[in-house]
Amino acid sequence: QVQLVESGGGLVQAGGSLRLSCAASGSIFSMGTMGWYRQAPGKQREWVAIITRGDNTDYADSVKGRFTISRDNAKNTVTLQMIGLRPEDAGVYYCNRAGRPPNYVGYDSWGQGTQVTVSS
Repeated sequence: QVQLVESGGGLVQAGGSLRLSCAASGSIFSMGTMGWYRQAPGKQREWVAIITRGDNTDYADSVKGRFTISRDNAKNTVTLQMIGLRPEDAGVYYCNRAGRPPNYVGYDSWGQGTQVTVSS
């Protein structure tokens, strides 16, 4: 099974930006659709953005226009660029192989994630 390692989280003020990266130990092209997910304290994990092999994307309504997902199949990385961060964006962010819509449930084991904290 491919291992996924997330990084790039941190503490940022509301309105700020962060760039998250997900590095895979194997081919993300073979994994197909990849997604970013987040989990806030006391809440269920939710999908944030997905990107298909063909670079088609989909975003949760709450992040549309602020987050951008991209992938580099040659480097086996998936990136989430986040701008205009809000306190409600805080949580632990994970990447995973994504299932089908509408919920894009993550297929594989979850990594440790990367913490995003947004101060108001």
